[in-house]
Amino acid sequence: MRQATEPMREAAERRMASLASSAKGLSLVACLLGLASMRVATAADARPNVLFIAIDDQNDWIGCLGGHPQVQTPHIDRLAARGTLFTNAHCQSPLCNPSRTSLMTGLRPSTTGIYGLAPWFRDLEEWKDVVCLPQYLAEHGYRTYSGGKIYHGRYGRPRPSAAQPRAPSPRVAIRGLAREFDEYGPPSSVGAKPPHKLVETPNPHPLVDWGVFPHKDEDKGDWKVASWAVETLQGDMSEPFFLAAGFFLPHVPCYATQKWFDLYPADSLLLPPVRHDDRDDTPRFSWYLHWKLPEPRLKFLEEAGQWSNLVRSYLACTSFVDSQVGRILAALEQGGHADDTIVVLWSDHGWHLGEKLITGKNTLWDRSTRVPLIFAGPGVSSGARCYQPAELLDIYPTLVDLCGLPAKEGLEGHSLVPQLERANTLRKWPAITTHNQNNHGLRTARWRYIRYADGSEELYDMLADPNEFDNLATNSLYGDVIADLRGQLPQVNAHAAPGSKHRILLYDEDEPNWEGEAIAPDDPIPEL
Repeated sequence: MRQATEPMREAAERRMASLASSAKGLSLVACLLGLASMRVATAADARPNVLFIAIDDQNDWIGCLGGHPQVQTPHIDRLAARGTLFTNAHCQSPLCNPSRTSLMTGLRPSTTGIYGLAPWFRDLEEWKDVVCLPQYLAEHGYRTYSGGKIYHGRYGRPRPSAAQPRAPSPRVAIRGLAREFDEYGPPSSVGAKPPHKLVETPNPHPLVDWGVFPHKDEDKGDWKVASWAVETLQGDMSEPFFLAAGFFLPHVPCYATQKWFDLYPADSLLLPPVRHDDRDDTPRFSWYLHWKLPEPRLKFLEEAGQWSNLVRSYLACTSFVDSQVGRILAALEQGGHADDTIVVLWSDHGWHLGEKLITGKNTLWDRSTRVPLIFAGPGVSSGARCYQPAELLDIYPTLVDLCGLPAKEGLEGHSLVPQLERANTLRKWPAITTHNQNNHGLRTARWRYIRYADGSEELYDMLADPNEFDNLATNSLYGDVIADLRGQLPQVNAHAAPGSKHRILLYDEDEPNWEGEAIAPDDPIPEL
């Protein structure tokens, strides 16, 4: 109907011009004018809504993605069955702030220079006025809502003391910051916590914890976010809406109630495949991307007898979040909006649980970059699986396209609409993940290629070696493959933005520096 609006209006105008030459046609002209305006209004009213569901630290351990054979995610699986699942989707950065900044602005981390957990891009002169995805939709008549974790931490939310009126525009200044959404629900939070940490890790960071303790699902922060989304969808949603609901789990601390742990009995739990010599053929520079982190190495998990517990906790939290996704999808259907709403579900990056001898993110391998990405609703094929590489960066232009809005200039992603219409449509672009300046991972349908800032490289044949055990970069047989992939690296590699901190690796004048501390060539790789 949107596509037919302009031709219909032009035809009506030509007919009215002809009739206007005759007095007898004046009354008919008025009728046609009214009909044309009604058709335009109807087309505008037919704009699809958008339900935007984010999950934090969720790797491909989702049933429909097959990342772990025992995971139970029935609600996400059903969403994938009624839409299009991208099985080869990847984040732009394996870290919360740069990944979410990239998705929402439509710009690569290598363009903005935002690589760490700080800064907030609105604090940078160059990017303070960039129009993000919800703002662009709001400029075209959408009412925008946000609950939970959409941007990193409290970024993108009014400060606690600021009033939150029903604003006519999302770009109303609040204490110098651009308002990102019209209305806000509860912020992201852990919710119920045990009196003390359940696991004593080498780094005593309070969030690096996991396990089960007596509490209720209703006391968790993610339950409250889902409840807000349900209540919002049950209210007056007569305007086209963009509703963003962001879940905190399975981010650490991975706390879940016993009912979710019971889905994964310890005596039959499968641990991810690892090789203890897996890093022998990877460059030393690969360690610099996660030199010293709160998340422990595999060595600690094995020595402390915590590997199984962490895997079980992560799976339990994944199933709990799936249940909250189910609550929101049920409310969407009960509210009568299932057929006129585009649902997009995504995660900001993956998470290691022992693979490559580490836990956490901050790598350029599949376990850290591959994420769930599902579209369902108007304009989307149902029951489809797309194996072509896709990026979170593509979400912005895809939603603009699906919503029938004017193309947004300056976006660095590419619309996925061709794949949403026919899943086997080829894409000529690889998925590119960046972690700190000049470190990139490229993913095609077959290859994983990594190039670090010092020029060292890795290459994996993902069809023959999906676990990325064997680095082929030094094999001369693959020289042409590497040369081709090398030519697709980003040409812009911005230095870390002013105010960058937390997980920042610098490599200036060939000297690696991790979070302000120089790394000497003979410094031992941290074991824990």
